Amino acid sequence: MKDTVVYNSDLHFEHKQWEKELLFWEDELLSFQNRLNELVNRWTDSKVLGELDQYQNQFHIHNNIIDELKEEIEAHESNIAKHYKANEIVIDREHYANHVRFREKMETQRHIYNELKKKFFQFLSKYM
Repeated sequence: MKDTVVYNSDLHFEHKQWEKELLFWEDELLSFQNRLNELVNRWTDSKVLGELDQYQNQFHIHNNIIDELKEEIEAHESNIAKHYKANEIVIDREHYANHVRFREKMETQRHIYNELKKKFFQFLSKYM
């Protein structure tokens, strides 16, 4: 079976897409936090405030995960830059395997984040 050639430029493109997605998530989480702040001012019921606190904690966790993902992308981009400077335009198997694992991590995080959003919107529709 013939090996597939993977170019660093292709990985760079995917990194840029992920970075944009992570920036969007950060912006959305800020917007969600603003919604929570509005609800804190409207509600005194301990059940509602408990749910608010849970979402606030989840948003904080997601922001931390986003920061970690951005750092991983930056490290991989740094590696690509080293290869580029050495006139190596393709990635080696080990770094490609790392890229694939990171791609799977992004897919998992995307699923988790979308589930959180869905539940948060249900929560908002109940208490806004």
